[in-house]
Amino acid sequence: MIKLGRILTILQWVLVAISAILVISLMVNISDVESDPNMGSWINTNLIWAYILLAFGAGAAIIAAILHTLTDKKAMKQSLISLGFLVVVAVISYLLASDAMPTFYGVERYIENGTLTPQISKWIGTGLYATYILLALAILGMVASSVSRLFK
Repeated sequence: MIKLGRILTILQWVLVAISAILVISLMVNISDVESDPNMGSWINTNLIWAYILLAFGAGAAIIAAILHTLTDKKAMKQSLISLGFLVVVAVISYLLASDAMPTFYGVERYIENGTLTPQISKWIGTGLYATYILLALAILGMVASSVSRLFK
C-alpha cells in the first residue's frame, strides 16, 4: 500500500509539472494579434490537457467509488438501494411521459427535419418528470428533516 501511495504522489507531481509548463508556455506566447496561429495552438493544447485531466479525475473518482463499494458491504447495500430507487423513479417517469408532439412556435422545423420525433418527445418528458419527482422528494426530505429536529 505504501508503494501505491508513492506512485500516486509521483504521478500527481508529474501532472502538476506538466500543467505548470503548459500554463507558463501559454503565458509566454501571449500576443496582441488575434489571428496569431501560435497563440491558438497553445490555447488548444491547454484545453486538450484540461480535458485529459478532467477525464483522468473523473475516471479515478469512479474507480475509487467502485472499489470502496466492493470492499464495504454496508456501502454496497446502500448503493444497490440507491440504484433501485433511481430505476423506480426512471420507470415511473417513463410511464407518466407522453409521446405527443409539443405545440409551440417554430416546432414544425424540428419535426420536419427529424430532430423531434415521438420517441424523443417521450424521453424529454421522462427527463422532465424525473426532475420534478426528484425535486419534490428533495424538498420533502428537507421539510421532514427540519420537522424531525423540532421534535427531538
